[in-house]
Amino acid sequence: MQAKIIHIDMDCFYAAIEMRERPELAGQPLAVGGSSDRRGVLTTCNYEARKYGVRSAMPTFMALQRCPQLVVLPVRFDLYRRESARIRAIYARWTEVIQPLSLDEAYLDVSHRPEAGAAIAAAIRREIFAETGLTASAGIAENKLLAKIASDWRKPNGQFEIAPEAVDVFMRELPVRRLWGVGRVAGERLAALGIRTCGDLRRLSRIELHGHFGKWGLELYDLARGIDPRPVETNRERKSLSTEETYQQDLPTLAACEAKLALLVAEFTAELEAARRKEGATLTPVQKLFVKLKFADFTQTTAERPGAGPRLADYLELLAEAFGRRDQPVRLMGVGVRFEPPGRGVQLRLPLEESE
Repeated sequence: MQAKIIHIDMDCFYAAIEMRERPELAGQPLAVGGSSDRRGVLTTCNYEARKYGVRSAMPTFMALQRCPQLVVLPVRFDLYRRESARIRAIYARWTEVIQPLSLDEAYLDVSHRPEAGAAIAAAIRREIFAETGLTASAGIAENKLLAKIASDWRKPNGQFEIAPEAVDVFMRELPVRRLWGVGRVAGERLAALGIRTCGDLRRLSRIELHGHFGKWGLELYDLARGIDPRPVETNRERKSLSTEETYQQDLPTLAACEAKLALLVAEFTAELEAARRKEGATLTPVQKLFVKLKFADFTQTTAERPGAGPRLADYLELLAEAFGRRDQPVRLMGVGVRFEPPGRGVQLRLPLEESE
């Protein structure tokens, strides 16, 4: 049976919800984030704002310099979480194999269904729009890597399928910057080696790639060929729970990281509460909180400490500790808890949310 994986990505989710709630702002450049008089940073922005060079994680004062007419609204996370729950309920009509990555993004495995993957993706997108007024983009392919790439191909409000027989040709022409994990720094390192497409990358052997990039080079060998064996995962046996996000633009400052951290912790808290309800488990007083950072040069660090619950203040302190260890922009950030339940042989089954 041929695998059919769908990657759904809501279009500028937080900003789109705010535009829906305020129809008078239709067509105007809009962003969600902190105020300019408090060293605020943007969380997201709509496509009208992006035309002016406004981007997420950009300081609000800088965004207003580029686009003086930009409307900046405060974050309303409870609203975004409710809308996400409605959208996930739509996914559940089509499959039980759902891996949420964040409030606005998820993988769906629909391999068991007789319908074509593209038809299912189109139906899901229609249902989302009919019930929420929000648009989504989708990618359809035989694995998660390809589905993720495909979902970016016709954004916003579009979809694209990479058929199994088209993978080889598609990947040969694909810019390496489209691969998971290849940001600005890695792109520059690859360009210095004369590598700009996956076809160029394929000319290097596993040994050569390992020599240039270490263990990650072995992953690059497979990624350049569209190979990704990872399944769409729902629940795992774990003694920890975490969520993380890789950012399209590196976060250059601690303030930019702090702006993203607030949303990340809020999302994680919601997932933790959902896990408690689903599994009937309660947190014990003995646990650790941690913040994980991966820097632009692909080094990473984790700061952790004992804690009684996922408080934003604790994570902010851990973030400052971790960020201070390297003089590098941040490309990935994660937060989580490690459980240490009393008694022998006790283990909590909690879903782990991942982000590519």
